[in-house]
Amino acid sequence: MINALKFFGKMVIVLALGALVVLGVVQLKKFATEPREQFLQGQMEARRVLVSGKIPGRVETLFVREGDYVVKDSLVAIISSPEIEAKKIQAEGALGAAKAQANKARNGARSEDIAALKAMADRAQDAATLAKNTYDRVQKLFDEGVLPLQKRDEAETQMKASQSAADAAKAQYDQAVAGARSEDKAAANALVMQARGATAEVDAYLEETKIRSPISGEVSLKLAEEGEVVGSGMPVVAVTDLDDAWAVFHLREDFLKNVSKGKRFTLFVPALDNNIEMEVSYIASVGDYATWRSSKESGGFDLKTFEVRLRPTQKVENLRPGMSVLLSVDAIK
Repeated sequence: MINALKFFGKMVIVLALGALVVLGVVQLKKFATEPREQFLQGQMEARRVLVSGKIPGRVETLFVREGDYVVKDSLVAIISSPEIEAKKIQAEGALGAAKAQANKARNGARSEDIAALKAMADRAQDAATLAKNTYDRVQKLFDEGVLPLQKRDEAETQMKASQSAADAAKAQYDQAVAGARSEDKAAANALVMQARGATAEVDAYLEETKIRSPISGEVSLKLAEEGEVVGSGMPVVAVTDLDDAWAVFHLREDFLKNVSKGKRFTLFVPALDNNIEMEVSYIASVGDYATWRSSKESGGFDLKTFEVRLRPTQKVENLRPGMSVLLSVDAIK
């Protein structure tokens, strides 16, 4: 009886092991024969802008850190430039001098100078009138034969000289009243415009010392620290617009048959453990000759690759550049 039980137990164990072996072989055969889903791997990218200024100088203040969110036109950093401050003073001085010159040309001589010139003109005219009266009396006496010709000529010369002096004094007075010539006024106004242009230029340079973000996004990289000297065009920070993101794939040309702009695919993002619908937005017009697979060994041809970009059809939270994106091969075949 005991031997029968032992034999029965051994048979059960053998049968169980046999069943396990058969089940394992079946599963292995199924795993080996059934096709597995294949994926093409891409990567998320996003628009990134290197924020820089036109003016070289020392970073006086840096208002952001990596990870901060900035809005468009917000102040990122201030550059200190004493040279531009000095030019600002020079430009303002030149503008003041040009305005004074223009005012002088527009207003003409001072009222005191005009009054003095008017008095001189009146005095000269009185002298000319007296000389004319004297000449008339001398001429009358000459006509009567009382005075010789010499006296009449002297009186005539005196009259003409006095009138010329009166005319000259009157001209000086008129010039003072009229002010500067139109050409002088135009030249003075042109100098004012030139000085204003120089001041505006310096103001523009000063505004460029205030570095502002051209886009809204997240500060992904800080390239300078406070106190460091930066050159013209040297970036201070990098701002990434996470809302403007796309997936980049490099597809062999034999996978492009069913890929076209506007077509939508469902992609898997392992980092988010989520499927995301994306739309093809860009297909490179020229293949990449640096990345190819030779198929001449099998009598085929060289396969080039094309860059393909897909954008999410709606906003996806926590989707960041650098994340892997998987595209099913079956979806594009």
